Amino acid sequence: MSGTLMALTPRALVQRLWLPVIVAAVVGVGALVWGFGLWLAPRFIEYPMLVKTDIPTAIAVGSDGIWFTIEFSDAIGVFRNGKVHRLPKGSQNLEPLGLAADGAGGAWYTDTPARAISRISLDGSIRSFPLLTPIVRLGRLAVAPDGAVWFADITTASVMQLKDGVFIRHELGTFGATPYGIAIDPSGTVWTTLQGADQLGWVSADGRLRAVDVPTRNSVLSDITVDRYGAVWFLELRANKIGRLAEGWFTEFAVPTPSAGLTGLAAAPDGSVWFTELSVGRLGRLRGDHVTEFPLPRPKSRPFGVAVDAGNNVWYTDLAGWLGMLPASAAKAP
Repeated sequence: MSGTLMALTPRALVQRLWLPVIVAAVVGVGALVWGFGLWLAPRFIEYPMLVKTDIPTAIAVGSDGIWFTIEFSDAIGVFRNGKVHRLPKGSQNLEPLGLAADGAGGAWYTDTPARAISRISLDGSIRSFPLLTPIVRLGRLAVAPDGAVWFADITTASVMQLKDGVFIRHELGTFGATPYGIAIDPSGTVWTTLQGADQLGWVSADGRLRAVDVPTRNSVLSDITVDRYGAVWFLELRANKIGRLAEGWFTEFAVPTPSAGLTGLAAAPDGSVWFTELSVGRLGRLRGDHVTEFPLPRPKSRPFGVAVDAGNNVWYTDLAGWLGMLPASAAKAP
């Protein structure tokens, strides 16, 4: 099914995000299932957080490690050489939903309490770029091939660009919509999910803004990613579907488990698409038109973020206090 293209006009809107509510609901879970050492289960390898109250949230694959943000902590996490490390950042995280690795080995992240976009290096050094708005609520973040950092500014209903230390604001004018997910396709076009409007929005390389309706109304769009062929994939939380926009046409794929709680999304090098099912403790894989679900080994798992490395190993954060990995050999199973 194809949507209708619509031009966006500037308007600043404010709307609260649903995902922090989910995070808050599981704050106490980590203390219940946290333990020492690896959790080895059939197919899965899981690593506990170094502090039992840590809640790993967003996740990104870097050139020399797996980065993740930690809710309600003063650190950024990185997994290197078989170990979890905490890199202090000097202030507590709150809704750390935006995270992306860059080509120089570091990671960019949204720092809501500091009202800033920051970059952290593997040696722990941090450089921050303060935003000018007095109140800040931020969604996802992505790094473009040219090094520009793009992120969703929920407070001002804008898609923001940070390049060479300068912020450029692209305001969205769809009534009731706020941006959340951010992804960049091979042509440099920046895509976003517009919560409250059932639309995908995009900023073309020349700065023009557009939007298109998704087929299912009241779907509650969340995360978004782009595969190596340029197809745009997105999550529909309420509709319990995975959506794809390719060559101007939409296709939707239903997730078998009802009310799965679709939160994280990632496109793998092998062409499959992975997603997290927070409400039921599973990872999901969409390959072709078939969905396969992988239950996590612990009964109180709350998978939130997902990322896939160059070897097709699937990494995920668990709000219950774990960083996990499904090896490629198991991830490719029927």
